[in-house]
Amino acid sequence: MTGPLSRSAAVAAVVATALATGLLAGTTAAADGEASLRVHDIQGATRISPYAGKQVAGIEGVVTGVRTYGSRGFWIQDPQADDDAATSEGVFVFTSSIPTVAVGDAVQVSGLVGEYVPGGLNSGNQSVTQISKPTVTVVSSGNALPEAEHINEYSVPELYAPQGDAAAAGSINGLTLDPSTYALDYYESLEGMNVRVGTSRVVGATDPYAELWVTVKGWENNTRRGGTLYGSYESQNTGRLQIQQLAPLAQQPFPVANVGDKLTGITEGPLDFNQFGGYTLVARTLGTLQTKVLEREKTKAQKPGELAVATYNVENLDPSDAQEKFDALAKAVVENLASPDIVALEEIQDNNGAKNDGTVAADQTLVKFTDAIKAAGGPAYQWRSIDPENNKDGGEPGGNIRQVFLFNPERVSFTDRDAGNATTATGVVADGGHAALTHSPGRIDPANTAWEASRKPLAGEFVFRGRTVFVIANHFGSKGGDEALTSHHQPPVRSSEAKRLLQAQAVNTFVKDLISVQRNAKVVVLGDINDFEFSGTTKALTDGGALYPAVNSLPRSERYSYVYQGNSQVLDQILTSPAVKNFTYDSVHINAEFADQNSDHDPQVLRFLP
Repeated sequence: MTGPLSRSAAVAAVVATALATGLLAGTTAAADGEASLRVHDIQGATRISPYAGKQVAGIEGVVTGVRTYGSRGFWIQDPQADDDAATSEGVFVFTSSIPTVAVGDAVQVSGLVGEYVPGGLNSGNQSVTQISKPTVTVVSSGNALPEAEHINEYSVPELYAPQGDAAAAGSINGLTLDPSTYALDYYESLEGMNVRVGTSRVVGATDPYAELWVTVKGWENNTRRGGTLYGSYESQNTGRLQIQQLAPLAQQPFPVANVGDKLTGITEGPLDFNQFGGYTLVARTLGTLQTKVLEREKTKAQKPGELAVATYNVENLDPSDAQEKFDALAKAVVENLASPDIVALEEIQDNNGAKNDGTVAADQTLVKFTDAIKAAGGPAYQWRSIDPENNKDGGEPGGNIRQVFLFNPERVSFTDRDAGNATTATGVVADGGHAALTHSPGRIDPANTAWEASRKPLAGEFVFRGRTVFVIANHFGSKGGDEALTSHHQPPVRSSEAKRLLQAQAVNTFVKDLISVQRNAKVVVLGDINDFEFSGTTKALTDGGALYPAVNSLPRSERYSYVYQGNSQVLDQILTSPAVKNFTYDSVHINAEFADQNSDHDPQVLRFLP
């Protein structure tokens, strides 16, 4: 048994000099007598092993799981547990090749203790204590496994994580684990151990990598349709747990689950930590899927006097995509969104998609999509957009994603005014006492460094029943580079916010320009904002009362457009100027909660009387 450990200079040195591959390992020789070490001695009472970088010998345990793909190796657990709740009794043995041991083998392992950081040191991820370059002796086979620790609503603490150590750049690595107080400490205290969950609700649908998310806290921040709501930076949802399986897919297909389904019975296996989700139960035994009929929502059709404006991220749509994708997206526009009068599309790619040959035009993409909408019974949409400069707006290299306005000319007209190009900034002028754009369509402040390698906002003037409505379509910078909620920095570093803050300020300034010229200007700002309704980005967009986030008009349990790692959250938004009154808003849940997706985003619709 080991007592509480402080962040020693030796451990700090190991971390600081770790290999860029993410494997923390040194060459310090084992001390005399270390053959009698137990697994809990290697794990220690913090996130970093006190034996990191040292050779150990004769570590005893029973094999509880064998992984023959990906990061190959096996888990062992010592049946002789100590009485310290902070020290795990399990550890991963990394073999690189397919292991030759079997579940139930009692083994002795010698090898090099290290701290492997999935995703690399710069990811901010926590590390996995492991033994690499092992020599393994099978002592006996067919042994009973250590009883699985039951992860449930009573065992997982309410608080998510301790505050990071300011002296260690906000890291919690050196803090003694407190598994009865913090959820991350609780999961870390079980790293590598045999764990189980009982019947649990699915809160993140099966993804293409054969993994899903459940919650062991069925009451925690529930959405109306069975998910778990991420409603603030302090609502991390401690009951979420990722589920994978040890069996190869060719041997055992993984269940295809939607949000609200249940994994019934017992799901049991080692608790791992990986790059894409943090703590993960890698199931040796997988529960039985109980499906719930989750319907794809359909919004109400707009009334004759209402203008319906929507935003939809169509996920890198280009002509090489299967016709089935175009048809499914088109059907959604017609049947689920009720053929809005204006649709702002994000992630429309150029005419040859990711082929990086300088093509920037997207007319073929849009002809194919609008034809599919007509074939699905929708209107003959027209479009307006501005081709970006080649490879200057981020996204998939060569794809040249951009925002596009679709509009139904039977219901609304577009005011064409000296259309700008990729580098021309549109502005605001007074025209007979009313605000007008200098370029429509036009881009907002495209030379601003806030838009470097990012999509520039597309502004346009529309007229509905004689009234002008300004619409600004956005696709703000992604969250790429942000640390996960499970980061060893607490709170996690959200580096991508800085760019979105500048982008939001630029859009807010433009909206204020419109309102300063025409106080009652009707402005709709919409798109993939890539940030939460409670974020600094949204606060910057709404600064000075220029805009209101319409998602806040919904009940809290319906405020989401995206599901990430089991958290239902807002990324797509529609915001309105003060003159846009008496609106109804709908986040139309047709994708994010489903394993079968046409896009990973849910579209949003706003209906109002101009």
